[in-house]
Amino acid sequence: MHNAYYQLPAYQELMNLKRPALLILDMQNDTVLDGAPLKVAQARAIVPQIRKILDEFRAGKIPVFHMVRVHKPDGSDVEFFRQELFRKQPFCVEGSRGAAVVDELSPVKGEYVIPRARMSAFMGTGLDLMLRGMGITDLVVTGVQTPNCIRTTVCDAMAYNYSPVLIEDAIGAQNDEIHAANLRDMANFGARIAKAGDLIASLK
Repeated sequence: MHNAYYQLPAYQELMNLKRPALLILDMQNDTVLDGAPLKVAQARAIVPQIRKILDEFRAGKIPVFHMVRVHKPDGSDVEFFRQELFRKQPFCVEGSRGAAVVDELSPVKGEYVIPRARMSAFMGTGLDLMLRGMGITDLVVTGVQTPNCIRTTVCDAMAYNYSPVLIEDAIGAQNDEIHAANLRDMANFGARIAKAGDLIASLK
């Protein structure tokens, strides 16, 4: 993967996290497990890195948000371009095993689980109000998938004046090319890019 974005000034500011929170997007059975209807090819591989970050945030009592896709059984809140897919094989239905966070990352008491029906973690949710109430300034972003839910969440985060940090090896897409291209784009409009090890070291 081409890592030219590590030379951008934003990357050098990684150590300047003020009041961070961790966002884990869509690490659910229906996006991670083999044979799942919305399986993202790289999702399973990033679970260990997300878990390392999650353990660090838990140890430091830093806020954690599990942003999960959840839909009504009749699919009435599914995007128009996924309606046909949902009719053939429903996904992330509220209350189903498929909508649950994968066991390795299962939320614990004190962590926030916020359902949504669209890509951005901010659209139709109370995330912004919660973050502002906590005084959060920096969002550490992990999960799937890079060009869709990750990218829209990062764009909205910056529009709301939060500073996002994308953890390259804790975010996944369908392949390396898509992943790298979207990371470069987000770095070029001001998002910080880091590896899990760098982030963990900065929190020590």
